[in-house]
Order: sequence, then C-alpha cells, then structure tokens
Amino acid sequence: MSHNSFGHLFRLTTFGESHGPAIGAVVDGCPPRLTFRREDVQAALDRRRPGQSRFTTQRKEPDEVEILSGVIEAEDGTLTTTGTSIGLMIRNVDQRSKDYSNIAQSYRPGHADFTYDAKYGVRDHRGGGRSSARETACRVAAGAIAQLVIPQVRIRGALVAMGQIEIDRSRWDWEEVGQNPFFCPDRIAAAEMEGYLGGVRKSGSSVGAVIEVVAENVPVGLGAPIYGKLDADLASAMMSINAVKGVEIGAGMAAARLTGEENADEMRAGNERAPRFLSNNAGGVLGGISTGQPVVVRFAVKPTSSILTPRKSIDTEGAEVDVSTKGRHDPCVGIRAVPVGEAMMALVLADHVLRHRGQNG
Repeated sequence: MSHNSFGHLFRLTTFGESHGPAIGAVVDGCPPRLTFRREDVQAALDRRRPGQSRFTTQRKEPDEVEILSGVIEAEDGTLTTTGTSIGLMIRNVDQRSKDYSNIAQSYRPGHADFTYDAKYGVRDHRGGGRSSARETACRVAAGAIAQLVIPQVRIRGALVAMGQIEIDRSRWDWEEVGQNPFFCPDRIAAAEMEGYLGGVRKSGSSVGAVIEVVAENVPVGLGAPIYGKLDADLASAMMSINAVKGVEIGAGMAAARLTGEENADEMRAGNERAPRFLSNNAGGVLGGISTGQPVVVRFAVKPTSSILTPRKSIDTEGAEVDVSTKGRHDPCVGIRAVPVGEAMMALVLADHVLRHRGQNG
C-alpha cells in the first residue's frame, strides 16, 4: 500500500495498524541543531490520548513515544536534531481484537471495510487497520517536531460545534479550551455538550463535530501560485484526517452568501509596508499565499461509524446482513481530532517555511 507519506521538504511517513504491535512515524527534512525534550512530544500526545474522559473511547493506551533516531541526547535529556530522519514509535498495549471477531466477514456501514477489500483484496477487520484513527497519534507526534521549525507560530484548535450545538463566538475564550473535555472555547456550550453527548453515548450512537484551527504569527509569503497553494495543502492535510468530510478556509462556504463589499478584506497602512487588514474572510491566505493574518481552517468530522444500533449491510459473500459494532469507540471522534488538526497545521506550515526558504533564500 503506497501513499503513506505527506509533505515535500518536511516530510512525514507513518506506519503501523490499530491492532498491530506498534505505530510510528519517520520525519524527514527536519533541519539540524533544533533542540527539544521528549516531554515536548509526549505533551502533545497526551492531549490526544484515549480514555481521558467518559466521552472518548475507553481503550487505555499510554501513547508513550520512543524517539529512535535523528537526535543526539545530552546528559540533561535535551535532544538536538541532527538533520537526519527522526524515527518515532508508539507501542499498542490495549488492543482487543476479539471485539471485532463478529464482523470479520461483514462490512461495517460508514467504514472503509468495503473499499479497502475492493481495492486490495484484503482488509484488517481488527479496528480497521490503517483506516483507524489510531494512526493519527503518529501525526500528533510528528506535529510536535514540526513546531520546532516554526517556533514563532502559535497554533491552537477548538471544537466549535457538536451535532446541533454550536458555540457563541462572542463567548470565545481560549483559556476555556483546556478546562473541559471537549476542547470547547465556550463554557456554556461545553456544559450543553456534556449532557447531550452523555445521552448519545448511553444510547450507543454517535455524533459529528466541527473543529477550528488557528495559526497566528504566520510569516507573509508562504505558499505558491497554482499548484503550491498554502490553502490547498491545508485542505488536503485536514481532509486526510480520518472521518473528515469537509474543509473550509476563512469564511469558507459562508463566503458564497456575501457580497463583494462584505467579503473583500479591506486594508489600511500598517507597519513596515505590511498592511493592516480590517477583516479576515480570506482566512490568512490570498492567491494561495499567506498574508500574515491568522490562518483559519475549519473541518467537519462525521459521526463515528462504529455504533451499537444495527445497520443494514452485506458480508464478503454479498449476502445481506445487519451489523452492530461492539467494542470501545468514541461517541464523538471529533473531540480527539482537535490536537490532530493542530498537528496537521504545523506539518503544512513547517513544510512551506522550508519551501519558501529554498526558493526565496
């Protein structure tokens, strides 16, 4: 199976399956002499780690990262990148493959079971193999390395909608994101989500979510015309996350309902020839090139397809069956997608910083 790599100059390759012995990543193109500690990578993984509340899968994975290559460790534990490939590994310790034995010959509706089988003639029914969201832990670990390349850029994500519940943007508080289990910036909406998702979980169902990721202090000039657009690469990165079915930049789909006067981000004189923008409908990208404003990306995550409610499907022989997926699953997989979205933003921006440096010096 090809297509396990992402990026150009800063390049990520991931490996492993949900129920295999380990998952991991190889990061190529990281510049030398950047310093960090293993705890920096672990802190990012801990935000995504399952089993931290009753609103996520109860699979108990410590997600302890092992850094195998590409660094030199000092006596105080400081790691310095050498410019060679950085190997990262996370061992799986809490797989329950037997939970999937009843669907070994059936295709789960909404999952990639049928398409993987149709394309490759074989599929891993144990949690979906490579199609499992377990793979995203590799991206989060690599995203922490990518952040070393862009230390001035601040990347933060938040869950802005869950099912029919949307935040009130007038109550947006970044400090609140770390105070509730949903990464929600609106305290009142988070309280509503708690009762709502509790009911969804108890019924054995699931619900979708919308995630917003914002990158501040992004340099002007990242991205290139036509086929190297920053927003195109961001859209591709976010769409590559498991269960994502829609991506928008800035005003996104809402821009279609605006007039030209409303949508245009007017400018006034700023500092050192850089303009001062009066709005940010473009989401920090014009013509595929960053403007220096915050880069704003939103993506929609569909409801978890693994639910207890029986759904109509077929088996590998083409016979009609009803499928009910048991085991441990997220009632809203969008919750843990927040740190994944942050990681993908970091990976894209790190890659574009190196590409810009290579072309423009």
